[in-house]
Amino acid sequence: MNTKKTRTIICDLEIETVKKDIKNIHVGVYPPNGRVRVAAPLKTTDEAIKLLVISKMPWIKKQQLKFNQQERQTKREYVSGESHYFLGNRYRLNVIQTAVKPKIEIKRKTRINMYVKTQASLEEKERLMDIFYRSELKKQIPALVCKWEEITGLQVKEVKIKKMKTKWGTCNPKYQRIWINLELAKKPLRCLAYVLVHEMTHLKEKHHNEQFELLLKSYMPQWDQCKQELSSGVLGYSEWAEQN
Repeated sequence: MNTKKTRTIICDLEIETVKKDIKNIHVGVYPPNGRVRVAAPLKTTDEAIKLLVISKMPWIKKQQLKFNQQERQTKREYVSGESHYFLGNRYRLNVIQTAVKPKIEIKRKTRINMYVKTQASLEEKERLMDIFYRSELKKQIPALVCKWEEITGLQVKEVKIKKMKTKWGTCNPKYQRIWINLELAKKPLRCLAYVLVHEMTHLKEKHHNEQFELLLKSYMPQWDQCKQELSSGVLGYSEWAEQN
């Protein structure tokens, strides 16, 4: 697909512009720091983009303020008493030394017990937590895929999980493969469902255009509420630190 990317300064803001084969122009503001991106049809003039951005500047500033005020976690140290999130709920971490195989358990819906060896490093603890999150996501995904395949009439061949810095999910329509961000294990289950349905919609419409939004709304009428919840939740350190 013919795509042209540029960066310009408009009203003291850096604007990323992507011109591609789409019908409508779209202005987006993205977490964690309010990055502004304009997607526009190939024939759109730079002046038209500038005028649109200026007209939407109050809305852009409002969105950036929301992101700047969003609660953010510091880097996790994996020590007892630290807060960790799982499926939208906050838990207190309890690190327990053990001589047996390291593991993680949820206790009383308020505590995460992390069993590790005495000299376990921060990296080993983080890896153990990632393994736990990945395992739990794998438990949730099959039922969600089955449910939303029936609703949408679309077929997914494979859903994989990986760490992503800037996206909640991505889709390869050719192979009917969806990738889900590991960070979604920390978010409410409805947010995972929204990302899954969003990516499934790309199996039918590749671009974020009016047709895509109409399809997504027909599949999941409350999609915008889920998107807002996902955008306004606590930002984990890995979601924002390296982008500052």
